[in-house]
Amino acid sequence: RLMAIFIISKTLGPKIIIVRRMMLDMFFFMFLLSIWVVAYGVAKQGILIHNEDRLDWIVRGVIYEPYLIIFGNMPSNIDNALFDIKACSVNGTESQKPKCPILNEDKMPAFPEWLTIILLCVYLLFANILLLNLLIAIFNYTFQEVQDNTDTIWKFQRYELIKEYHSRPAAPPPLILLSHIFLFIRRIVLQRPPNSYRAFSES
Repeated sequence: RLMAIFIISKTLGPKIIIVRRMMLDMFFFMFLLSIWVVAYGVAKQGILIHNEDRLDWIVRGVIYEPYLIIFGNMPSNIDNALFDIKACSVNGTESQKPKCPILNEDKMPAFPEWLTIILLCVYLLFANILLLNLLIAIFNYTFQEVQDNTDTIWKFQRYELIKEYHSRPAAPPPLILLSHIFLFIRRIVLQRPPNSYRAFSES
């Protein structure tokens, strides 16, 4: 509620509008990002782990781990040099450990290592460089658009807030029930238009 009151400030008002619009931009960006996250997660999970039937670890491998890769948390199961068989469960029987990739006779992952590395590089290229720079460009455009129309947006938001408080009953709760009864009688029985309607229609 304080955010709505701060809108009448000529300094804070436009900044709050910028935050609101950036949150909307972030929502559509997350939808676009989720396509790349799920696409990479499904490809990685399909190459590394076969016949995983634990739903929590499927979600972790398809969504959670690819999302953390964006922030620099590199997985160890796609590189033979970093692979540790103690960190996973061979048969998937340990609930606290992920299922190991398919292993060869030397107890090392049998998947094509070059394929997982290429997938990771392509994923990071699009997610970290392309999409994040796209988000920065969208934020910059939103900020500049609001900044160029600061005075107009501030006046409009101030008008909306004044209009909202002008149309509210003057009595606080629980006395507001009396105000609603009075307005009901005035509007339905006496068929008089509300004061807010007359005031704004005359202006």
